[in-house]
Amino acid sequence: MKQFCLCCLVLTLFFFTGFTGFSQTPDVFRLEYMLMPENDAEVQLSRIKLVANVPIKAKDSNNIIIGAEYNRIAYDLKRDVEFSNAGLSLFHILDLNLAYVYKHNEDWRFIGVLTPRLASTFTNPLENGDFGINITVGAFRDRQKIEKPTRLVVGIAYNSSVVYRIPLPFVYFEKRFHPKWAYVLGAPKTGLKFFPNKKHMIQSEFILDGYFVNLQNNVLVSDTGLASSISSSAALITFGYQYNITKEMALYAYAGHTLFNSGVLRDNDRNDIFTLNDQSSFYFRTGFRIGI
Repeated sequence: MKQFCLCCLVLTLFFFTGFTGFSQTPDVFRLEYMLMPENDAEVQLSRIKLVANVPIKAKDSNNIIIGAEYNRIAYDLKRDVEFSNAGLSLFHILDLNLAYVYKHNEDWRFIGVLTPRLASTFTNPLENGDFGINITVGAFRDRQKIEKPTRLVVGIAYNSSVVYRIPLPFVYFEKRFHPKWAYVLGAPKTGLKFFPNKKHMIQSEFILDGYFVNLQNNVLVSDTGLASSISSSAALITFGYQYNITKEMALYAYAGHTLFNSGVLRDNDRNDIFTLNDQSSFYFRTGFRIGI
């Protein structure tokens, strides 16, 4: 079961889909808080994440996973701008996930994930721009009964609620090259893990992150036009620690800094019409999880 759930973890890492997109997990439960403190652009960003997943056994060693993820993003623009930013303070992203895992043989499994999404300010009744759909297909190879265990995931993901709506490939490769060390290569995540013992894990990561949200109340940006959505993208380096309370339950905390950060307002054609944030920032996240 853990092998099946891990593949869903990786395959639901959608490219450029938002802080939610890169963080969907196969946990039974996850509660997480993230903070990017005020930077030189006078912008502060915080997020509360809540995740729940239910695995269901299907015939012939196949699996279905049904889950949901909710993100509440608080955007605090502290500097004065030439337009009203009243509708830019709070964003909501809700994903419903349905994944099917097909066992091809002992090494390979094929996965399909369908994720309807609501990404909106939710200040008014729902409208067309609030809805999106993510589709991910891929293959997962798990080799744990060897001297240096490995996991490989390859596939392609399509997300309708991003700036560039085209299918994007992804890859994830993890290898335990030493009893206490493992590395991860791929996109949107690359990192190094150290396991002092079963209770503790220390990890460094390079992550691509971002979000795209519909603005129900459009923002008039003086000479540049009418903004109907907001998007953000970032590249981060983080360093963190996880304490395993039990085999399934853990507390974790990460800190880091963005190498690249971009927050912009976009018009109906998704053109960039105003830059809200183009400065680097510190990054913190902490949480509690119950794994499968």
